Amino acid sequence: MKSYLPLNWGLPAASRIAPGKVWPVARPGARVRTFQIYRYDPEAGAGPRLDTYYVDRDDCGPMVLDALIKIKNEIDPTLTFRRSCREGVCGSCAMSIDGRNWLACTQAIDDISGAIRIFPLNHLSVIKDLVVDLNHLFAQHRLIEPWLESRTPEPKRERLQSPIDRAKLEGYYECILCFCCSGGCPSYWWNSERYLGPAVLLQAYRWLIDSRDEATGERLDKLEDPFRLYRCHTIMNCTKTCPKGLQPAKAIALTKNMLVERQH
Repeated sequence: MKSYLPLNWGLPAASRIAPGKVWPVARPGARVRTFQIYRYDPEAGAGPRLDTYYVDRDDCGPMVLDALIKIKNEIDPTLTFRRSCREGVCGSCAMSIDGRNWLACTQAIDDISGAIRIFPLNHLSVIKDLVVDLNHLFAQHRLIEPWLESRTPEPKRERLQSPIDRAKLEGYYECILCFCCSGGCPSYWWNSERYLGPAVLLQAYRWLIDSRDEATGERLDKLEDPFRLYRCHTIMNCTKTCPKGLQPAKAIALTKNMLVERQH
């Protein structure tokens, strides 16, 4: 999927993305790839821009994150982004790459043709460059109480779970809270203050179906709200953009079924 420079309808001129600096090629004749990266520094007093960098493909690792690290270390130290594990586990390097929310550490450079455009995750407040403010998302995550709730006496050892019950968690516990899905969800764009979004709702379902948890009723009560759950319109962007191959839309649909079934 190719990305295009946003037109920013209705925004003042100072908020529109302007052409930025074009950095020179480090080694003439090298096999370079072009990276166009969103830049924004609120302390600079200027609007966002799109800087262009050229990376020597023969002197760089295979992933987009390798290129970003190379740009920061060798070309432009002011470039700002999050990263940590480099193994698709922490979710820190989630960003919009070539028009799709993904992890920079698992996106191969050679799988993208032409100039590679990189933006922050969609519809989230930008702190600087590719770093977005995740405070609201993590506050919503805390709202669903993502931990085991049990009223029975604590066992002497672990809380046992059958292989069948454990298998029910497959495809739901693996979420790394990168928020690629929430950033790509139009329903979340327009209702993020009240709609919990696909990432948080997938996490909620993970605890709803855990056989060791004893707060299913209370958890469903918290979700039975016109906005927290029911703003999902099954657009499926969340499933398409999950770098772990999970299905948040399915989790949301199954949660809705649980709410319907308990009324009978």
